[in-house]
Amino acid sequence: MKKSLKARNNDIANTSRQMEILSNGIFANGELPTFAAKIKETNQFPLRPKKLEILQINLGYMCNQVCAHCHVDAGPDRKEIMTLETMNQCLEVIKNTGAHTLDLTGGAPEMNPNFRWFVEEAAKAGIKDFIVRSNLTIIRANKKYYDLPEFFKKHNVHVVSSMPHWTRGKTDKQRGDGVFDKSIKALQELNAVGYGLEGSSLKLDLVYNPSGAFLPGDQMALENDFKKALNADFGIDFHSLFAITNLPISRFLDYLIASENYEDYMFSLIEAYNPTAVANVMCTNTLSVSWDGWLYDCDFNQMLNLKVASTVKHISEYNEEVLLNRNIIINQHCYGCTAGAGSSCQGVVA
Repeated sequence: MKKSLKARNNDIANTSRQMEILSNGIFANGELPTFAAKIKETNQFPLRPKKLEILQINLGYMCNQVCAHCHVDAGPDRKEIMTLETMNQCLEVIKNTGAHTLDLTGGAPEMNPNFRWFVEEAAKAGIKDFIVRSNLTIIRANKKYYDLPEFFKKHNVHVVSSMPHWTRGKTDKQRGDGVFDKSIKALQELNAVGYGLEGSSLKLDLVYNPSGAFLPGDQMALENDFKKALNADFGIDFHSLFAITNLPISRFLDYLIASENYEDYMFSLIEAYNPTAVANVMCTNTLSVSWDGWLYDCDFNQMLNLKVASTVKHISEYNEEVLLNRNIIINQHCYGCTAGAGSSCQGVVA
């Protein structure tokens, strides 16, 4: 895959088409219960936010990769990039928020031309946990990114990086030829400046997404396998692994439909539904900000263009008290966050 769904004018690039698929068929005819009906069974409807803990900001959809599973539909051809004006509006919120975690994502957030300035300014706010979600290969993509490990270290950034597998074949199949070798090199460079080492305060965590139409295995078992293999083969260390379920949106939805796995995958998600996970889904403690400043209950709702159900919808009019008094917007993709041990950008939730 060399271009995004949007650049290829793929039908699935249209969020209204994705919502149509998720709302009809096996859900419209009653074969499977809607997510709203399912959480009503355990008196968990409507979903409401709790205390805001994580502010997740998307700096743009541009990326140096075009990964098969990407729910953002990111790629080099995506030109949506957060402006300096919106960044300044975000900084005002960061200075005053009650959230303890700032989570910068993309695309490849490092490709935003004002990325370093924004990190420097945001770091001054004294946020407890400052995350940058890096695809690793960006560190080796161009000489101007070679010093990113030192830059991250200087600002005590918590690096969270995608790594589909500890083998070249499975990684490159999902993320593109040559990605595995570049990722290994980047991880070694992060280790070299102190990231991921036992006892180090420089946090390095990896993210695992299944490569097909199946749910992730046990997160701790996967972490142990990753640690053993990466250390034995490449001398690489990291702190934790987050196992994240692929949600049926964007490129993964396109894959499910093309491979005729959509209905089976939705059945699998619902069979693995865990009401305990509902209480801790990330939309209850996270707020997502898009590259153009709109507010969403989570990163996945952002990609479906489902803005928050609040009178406050944009970062420029941010009011945490008002935003806490809202119902969270849900649809069938939410089953992905409540299957098994649950799933979030921070891994399992139950």
